[in-house]
This record gives sequence, C-alpha cells and structure tokens, in this order.
Amino acid sequence: MTTPDGGVASDGALHADAVRALRSWSVDDATQDRLRRDYLGHLAEHPDGLWKACLPAHITASAVVVDPAGGRVLLTLHPKVGRWLQMGGHCEPGDPTLAAAALREATEESGIAGLELLAFDGRPAPVKLDRHQVRCTGKDKPENTHLDVQYVALAPSGARELISEESLDLRWFGYDELPELTDGSVRELVAIARRLTG
Repeated sequence: MTTPDGGVASDGALHADAVRALRSWSVDDATQDRLRRDYLGHLAEHPDGLWKACLPAHITASAVVVDPAGGRVLLTLHPKVGRWLQMGGHCEPGDPTLAAAALREATEESGIAGLELLAFDGRPAPVKLDRHQVRCTGKDKPENTHLDVQYVALAPSGARELISEESLDLRWFGYDELPELTDGSVRELVAIARRLTG
C-alpha cells in the first residue's frame, strides 16, 4: 500500500478497517447505502484508496464536534473552501483506524483534548457519508473527489476550543443558529448529530 509520501505502508490495517467499518455500517437511506457501496468499490479497486495521492478520489475522515448539554456545535471556517465545516481531513499512515483518523483530525482542528466519538454497540461508527469535489492537491490542479466518512465527536464538559493554523475561525453555534456560509451537507450532519445525542 502506498502512503501519502510515496512510501509503502507496512500493512493494510487501515484499509482493512475502513472496509470493515463500511461493511458493518447499516443505513436505511437508499442514497447513503449507494454511497457506502461506492466507497467499498473504491477500496476494492484501490489498495491506496485512503491516501491523498490516490487520484481522482480518496477516502477522508471527519467528525462534527458537538456539546449536547449546551445544544451547540463547533465549526471551523475553512480557508480554502470559505465555508463553515466540521473538522476533518486526510488519513495518515499512523492512523490505526478510520475512526481514529476522524478523532485525530477533530482534536487537531478543535484544540479540544478528551473528545470521544459517538459509539454504537461499544464501537465508533460513521453516521453519514458525503462525496464532494475539492482541489486538495493544489489550486492550479484539477478537482478530485473526497469520499468522506463522517462521525460525531462529543466534547467534554467545559471544553475550550483552540484555533489551529488550518482554520480562519473556530466557533460554537447553537443547533438552530448555524451560519449562512454552511452548506446543506453540514446542516444534515449537524441534524443527525443532534438527533443521535439528543
């Protein structure tokens, strides 16, 4: 398996975990199930399908950070996209699982220690999939596709965010007070998180 820096990973543990996570995730929504099958097809065809170097598409991992007791969600103003988004990004060779990649990204981008992914039957599981076009290889490069696997991260009581260099702004919003520069996909993800943690 090729890693983002062109090296070879010692094993396919992350790839195997991504396949397991997607195979075991059951969803009633037909569109989401089609995406799930598409993602599995991508992984079957691409042993390097989790790495940024895999073009024209690769799996990414993200997590929406919520404070259920406070009825709020933490969003980041993404410098390249210019929209308020959940935390997330590319998998890295040190990520043991897809869920761990999502948690790492959420922790790095929120600055909050002690985040926990929402678990089902004792194991973190995705809550939504989203396929979107980006230019993650450079603004002068062709668009490629992110096959994003989305989780919910629970903030500990009294959590204080710390903005990172990957963000223009970082802010808590009430569930019913999402900013104008938030797209439909993020709104759907927040609604799912709210329902699951309510």
